Parts: sequence; structure tokens; C-alpha cells
Amino acid sequence: MTGWWVALATLALGSVIGVVRLRRDGRVRDTGGDRLSEADLGAGLGERATLVQFSTAFCQPCRATRRILADVSGIVPGVTHVEIDAESRLDLVRRLDIMRTPTVLVLDTSGRIVKRAAGLPRKADVLAALAAAVSPPPSHESSHQPDEM
Repeated sequence: MTGWWVALATLALGSVIGVVRLRRDGRVRDTGGDRLSEADLGAGLGERATLVQFSTAFCQPCRATRRILADVSGIVPGVTHVEIDAESRLDLVRRLDIMRTPTVLVLDTSGRIVKRAAGLPRKADVLAALAAAVSPPPSHESSHQPDEM
């Protein structure tokens, strides 16, 4: 009879952990505001924002995340997508406390991390996260004032 209770408790605990992970997977959340430089990324920062993706070679959700972030960076002008191989950049993974792949970081123009998501994010969530990081597009209107007489 004790074996049944142990099995039942194990199943209940596994179910709770699964539900919690499912609810948190891919959710975009605020971060502490660490900064990443172009040297950290191995690429330039975007004019308005940068989407940084930590991936591994055999990560299936990483492929879908790559497509989502490429689409978003194509839609929003001035946004750059940078993918980092987590296995080759363990120093950065440890510094930023990356626990799983894919992990997506949304950086502002100065490289400050403003949002973070672990797991496969939804495209709508990435676009909403960019709203917090994107600086307004450069104005093409000149601020020409009439000459004084």
C-alpha cells in the first residue's frame, strides 16, 4: 500500500512541476538591467534594440525561436537579432545565469537587458517586449526654424 502512496505523490509532484513550467515557458519578464557590449555579443547592437538568443545545437525550440526573432527583426526597423551558441560562450552563460535554451534577451540601444524569456516565446510577446526597449525611430523631419529678420 505504501508503494501506491509514493507513486501517487510522485505523479502529483510531477504534474505540479509540469504545469508551473508550462505556464512560465517563454514568458517575457523584466530583468535586473545587466549590460552587454558588442564585444560580448560578437556583433553590433541594433539601432533601436537587439534580440539576443542563446541556443544549443540540438535544441528543437531554438530553431522555432530563431524564425520568430528573425521575423520580428525584419518587421521592426532598427532591431537586430544575434544568436549565441551557449556551449561556446559558457562565460556569458554563467554571468547572465542562463539555465536553459532557448533564452531570449531584449536589449535597448545601450545594450542594457530590459526583458528576458526562457523557452519558446510567442511572437506577440516578443513584439510587446520590444515596445519597452525600442527607442523611437530617428525623425526624418528637419527641425528647421524660419530665419529671424
